[in-house]
Formats: sequence, C-alpha cells, structure tokens
Amino acid sequence: MQTAAGRVTDSFSPEELSPKTLRSETLLVLALSLGASGVSALISFVGSLTKPGGLKEQAATLNGSYAPGRPWLDLSWQLFGIASALVPVLLVAHLLTREGAGGLRAMGFDLRRPWSDLGRGTLLAAGIGSAGLAFYLAARASGFNLTVVPESLPDVWWKFPVLILSAIQNSVVEEVIVVGYLLRRLDRLGWTPVAALAASSLLRGSYHLYQGIGGFIGNMVMGVVFVLLYRRWGRIGPLVVAHALLDIVAFVGYALLAGKVGWLPTP
Repeated sequence: MQTAAGRVTDSFSPEELSPKTLRSETLLVLALSLGASGVSALISFVGSLTKPGGLKEQAATLNGSYAPGRPWLDLSWQLFGIASALVPVLLVAHLLTREGAGGLRAMGFDLRRPWSDLGRGTLLAAGIGSAGLAFYLAARASGFNLTVVPESLPDVWWKFPVLILSAIQNSVVEEVIVVGYLLRRLDRLGWTPVAALAASSLLRGSYHLYQGIGGFIGNMVMGVVFVLLYRRWGRIGPLVVAHALLDIVAFVGYALLAGKVGWLPTP
C-alpha cells in the first residue's frame, strides 16, 4: 500500500483481503500444521485397522526417544521438535499482525487476564480430564482405541522438563490454530457459527485418529466444548491452560504410574 506521502508500507486493513486470499492462506497454514497431521493420522489409522490383531493390542506412542542410548543427542532432537512445531503459531501471529489485527492478542492469547485464564483453565481441565480418562478406558476396552502410551522416554534428568514443554507446545499449537485462527478465518469467509464449530471440531478429532475411533470422537467432543467456551469468553488463554494441564497430567502421570497401577493400560 502506498501512502499519501509516497511511502510504501506492507500493512493493510482486513477489508483488503479477498475471500480467495483468506481461503488460500488458511489452507496453507493448515497444510503446514494440523491439517497435515490429520492426513498423517488417517494413514496411521488405516494401517492399524489393516494390521492383524485388534486396535487395543496395538500402541500409539506420543513422546518417544529419537536417539536411544544417546541422551544428549536425544535431548537435542526433542527440543528441536518442540521448537519447530511452534513455527506455524509464529506464522499465524505474523499474518494477523500484518493485517492490523493485533497478532495473537486478537484471539486472547496474552497476559492481560492471567488469573482469570488460569482459574478457568484449571476448572476446565478438571472436568474434561476426568471424563476423558473414563471415555478412553471404555473405548479401549471396547476395542475402538489403541493403547495410548503418553511417553516412553529414557529415565534421564531432562525427561520431565521435556514432557512439560511438549505438553505446552501441543496446547499452544492446537488452540491457536484450531480455535483462534481457524474460527477467525471462517467467520471472515461467511461461515455460520455452527459450520465453523463443526469444522474446528472435526479437524481436532482428525489429527487424533491415529489413537483410534475413541481418540477421534473424544477429541471432537472436546473441540465442541472448547469452541463454545471460546465464543463465550473471547479468549483462548483458558483453553491453552486447560490443554496444557491435561497433557502434563497425562504425560507425567503415565511416567510415574505406568506398570504400578492396574487400571492404567500399558502395551
């Protein structure tokens, strides 16, 4: 855009983005992140279905070693994976900033309401976590889900810090892209709230399909709840907190309890 003084600036108002540009941008962001993960999860699920034996006899590992027996190299790969997974979030922040939307702050991902976000997120995690665990155990027992192994890292000093960082990374990527960014773009494209909710929830379920039908349905329901709360609160901060707490409890809890309690499935 050229100003009256003849200067050229790369900022523009949201109205200047055509529907075609919005669609292309959204598809590219998804192709670089969770959309690609959804395709990968579908391929993985097909492989599990066509493999001899039931789904519950197979395992889906979430945090595994990249270099067994080489802890420093393994740590380097773990940190690289966490950092590189956040690049699409930085891309979203850049795109929203360029169009004058205020970056991630536009979707309520900031420190303006830390205690409110923390309180709401903690309560949400408590409710979803208990229901989610019960649903997972039932789905696996019914043969609709693989055995989920939240972590299989070696017992080294960086194990728990990496698991916590991985949980935070998951929460930031998913909530920024699947809720804050996607809903913003679909609203701009004229989608109805119900259609946008369905798209966001189906996307969330799709990239968990590698866990089985239970993982798909459970996360899709979680997606519906998260979208409805985001519409009500106008902030993804509480959703990021809730998601991070859910994953931290799952990852760290499994590391501490696997093989020590009878109710927790292991491969």
